[in-house]
Amino acid sequence: MGATVAQLRVFTAVIANGGFGVAAEELGMSQSAVSHALAALERALGAPLVLRHGSVRPTALGAAILPHAQAALASVTAIDEVVSSHLGQHAGTVRVAAPPTVCCGLLPQLMRTWRAELPGVEVQVFEGDDDELSPWLETGVVDAAILVDPAPPPPAHVVVGRDSFHAVVRADHPLAGQEHITMAELVEDPLLVSKGGCEPQTRALCSMAGVPYTPAQHVRELGTLIGMIAAGIGVSTVPDLGRGLLPPGLVMVPLKPSLERALVLTGPLTRPPSPLVDALLRAAPEVPAPAPLPRPRFALEPVDA
Repeated sequence: MGATVAQLRVFTAVIANGGFGVAAEELGMSQSAVSHALAALERALGAPLVLRHGSVRPTALGAAILPHAQAALASVTAIDEVVSSHLGQHAGTVRVAAPPTVCCGLLPQLMRTWRAELPGVEVQVFEGDDDELSPWLETGVVDAAILVDPAPPPPAHVVVGRDSFHAVVRADHPLAGQEHITMAELVEDPLLVSKGGCEPQTRALCSMAGVPYTPAQHVRELGTLIGMIAAGIGVSTVPDLGRGLLPPGLVMVPLKPSLERALVLTGPLTRPPSPLVDALLRAAPEVPAPAPLPRPRFALEPVDA
């Protein structure tokens, strides 16, 4: 006997919530029913999928099965959405992931647009680091994501935003009042870098400026990075959309030269987007590409015979 959709839904909910009780609340089931459904799945597959002692976590087999279960459930949801779309309805839930700065500075505006254009669609936000978003898309953890500078561009996508990188320093820093800061000036202080977010862009900024890329600290979370700058431990670079995350006492100063990033809304990269994701893509306002720089004109000097 194979696994059923209901059993896979229980299994993924138990792992996602780290326990049976919260999973039961999420699924609208009793805890006993959740436990029985998972036990039935384990009997069908012939091996335990979850370690029940201490914190609930997957076994080695459970961890191997989990991404396939998530992808299967995403496909089942897409089938339901295709039927609804065929009947002229756009209703359901779409899970959208984005980096912290995008969740703060751009996603609320997009959600207002989607609510007006697609009132039957509920958007659930998942905040994650840049390197987490593509795996979440492919395994079905989320249905859509806003990726930073994806290369190559996904088949179905909309550029929903562009912003540039700024230096972030304390308000009492000697450079805080300048019109702009160069990377050469910035890295005179200890450079702090978030490995979960803007490290590739910070590395590129150093390369553009011809200065060594030698971070004094690597941290994972953007909140930790901001706290360390506030404590006077160092300075960093943050995209403009992260301005709203800064506490009093920290300021953004434009970098010169700076670096722009493109924010791309897309569905899964290896399968077609579901009808609801396609509806989000069509309703999202697209940001045009920046105008190309004018080509320089050179006056021809007369040549003496």
